[in-house]
Amino acid sequence: MPSLKIFVGTMYGGALDVAEQVTPLFEQAGYDVTIVEQPSLADLDPLPDLALFCVSTTGSGDFPGNFVPFARDLREAPPALANWRYGLIALGDSSYGDTFCGAGRALDALLDELGAERLGERLEIDAMETFMADDAAIPWVEAWIDEQGLKVA
Repeated sequence: MPSLKIFVGTMYGGALDVAEQVTPLFEQAGYDVTIVEQPSLADLDPLPDLALFCVSTTGSGDFPGNFVPFARDLREAPPALANWRYGLIALGDSSYGDTFCGAGRALDALLDELGAERLGERLEIDAMETFMADDAAIPWVEAWIDEQGLKVA
């Protein structure tokens, strides 16, 4: 059974809620799913077959506190991520203007620099438009699994 890790960066629990709500969709597609609430580089050894990042943005486009050490370590001691496949759900608030979904965008750029391959488009969820983030995330994940041919069961 292929492995999927969902890496969560959250301040108030919204990204964790999304991770918990989409987990059954991946399990139904045949993945062994682990939610990682305090990500570290150790969680990349061994690399899961697939990753999903659910990351909120705080402050001026910053990573949430629980995700800062992981992002810093990715920059300072980058692991080999060539051809590693991932998806990204970024949560933000468009009232913050240019920093909307800044953490998700920054993570996406960093993973790209490290050679990882994003599958499909990044989902950006705007708190100004979507009260419950999973209302946007669930249909996106369903489509993402289908479009990327990720079903293994």
